[in-house]
Amino acid sequence: MTLGKLAHEARPCAGAPLRVRNLDKSFGSKRILSNLELDAPAGQFLAIVGRSGCGKSTLLRLIAGLDEKTRGTIAFGEPLVAQAHDIVRVMFQEPRLLPWARVLANVEVGLGERRGGAEGRAQALEALRSVGLEDRAEDWPSTLSGGQKQRVAFARALVSRPRLLAFDEPLGALDALTRIEMQRLLESAWLRDGFTALLVTHDVAEAVTLADRIVIIENGAVSRDIAVDLPRPRRRGAVEVAELEEQILDHLLGDAAGRAAE
Repeated sequence: MTLGKLAHEARPCAGAPLRVRNLDKSFGSKRILSNLELDAPAGQFLAIVGRSGCGKSTLLRLIAGLDEKTRGTIAFGEPLVAQAHDIVRVMFQEPRLLPWARVLANVEVGLGERRGGAEGRAQALEALRSVGLEDRAEDWPSTLSGGQKQRVAFARALVSRPRLLAFDEPLGALDALTRIEMQRLLESAWLRDGFTALLVTHDVAEAVTLADRIVIIENGAVSRDIAVDLPRPRRRGAVEVAELEEQILDHLLGDAAGRAAE
């Protein structure tokens, strides 16, 4: 067994389980999600992939409580509760930093009602330290690179100590090298803190690199559920990683080809 596998199994488990049942979401007459069912155990890293418009981001927003579902139930934790407010945090593709607040103050926003005072400042500094930006605490967001801004956004999410952290294409706008660095940072934080991770991405390679499990959304529902039983850390270009990526891409592209031929 590899060291990566041992680290994964030994990490703390502060995550919340997720249960989705009979979930529908419509915008007017257009149905986006249809009778979708999904379970994720506490501490799992779950990736959701699919073609544009399949409902990936809609599902994430419903789980995070940012949109209202049309029908169905979404519950978290043990015992199961329906409120996402104290359990779920979201990291978006855009950092969404406050331009008039310094980096440390932006991280403190994640503390909510616990913000302010020496304790809150210390927690925010520790979150910045965990993403390698403690030395930029008093800088303005405008002085940071794109990757640094995303690390601040990640620190803001981490400081709240989420039990489920949802990522909505958070690395999509980054250059290739910065994206790889951020992937490693996300994985390291997940291994350390044990939160349940929910990643929505168009990047199949990213899903295979990070996830314990990948679900494919098609026609508003889960069409495939794939366990990623590969040791960590996963080496980009490794045969087993490439084979799984190709399997998922073949499914997605084959489905598109089939629709085009009809």
